[in-house]
Parts: sequence; C-alpha cells; structure tokens
Amino acid sequence: MSPTDVNEVLAQMRLLRDQAANKAPAEPQTTDFAALLKNSIDTVNQTQQQASELAKAFEKGETDVPLAEVMVSLQKASVSFQAMVQVRNKLVEAYKDIMNMQM
Repeated sequence: MSPTDVNEVLAQMRLLRDQAANKAPAEPQTTDFAALLKNSIDTVNQTQQQASELAKAFEKGETDVPLAEVMVSLQKASVSFQAMVQVRNKLVEAYKDIMNMQM
C-alpha cells in the first residue's frame, strides 16, 4: 500500500470515528489530482514489476518462492492494470464529453 493510500484510509477512518461520536467531521484533505493519478500509475507499475520478479525467481527454481505467491502476485498485477485502464477510459470519455459541449 502506498503512503497516499494509507493517508486516504486513515482520513476515512477518522471521518467514521467522528461520525460515530456525533462530532463535526474534520476538514477533508485536498489532494492534487495529477499527483494522485501519478501515484496510482506508479503503484500499478510497481505491482507489475514485483509480479514479474517473483515469476522470474520461480522460473529459475528458487526454493523460497512458492507458486501460490507467484500466482496471487500476477493476479494482483493484472487486476490493478485492468482497473487503471478502466479509469483511463472513463477519463478519455469525460474529456470527449467536455470537448463536445457547446458554449
């Protein structure tokens, strides 16, 4: 989990804690969209690299790399990449909608 993901989870936990205690919610942190997108892409890239390294280690016959861990890692990389592609598709679709709007 990246530091950004951890911060977002902690912010959500604090919000839920405040709601449970009937307190006024704290001001949410604003995050730069470009930085968030870059962090997400970097995380997907890192996940794919780790999966590739585990697969190569397993192929070399290293005994400390179990097959189950390799398969789970490859599936995580695949799912994260597919999610990133879907986000990209939605962003492109939104961009096209905005460009087609009449002023």
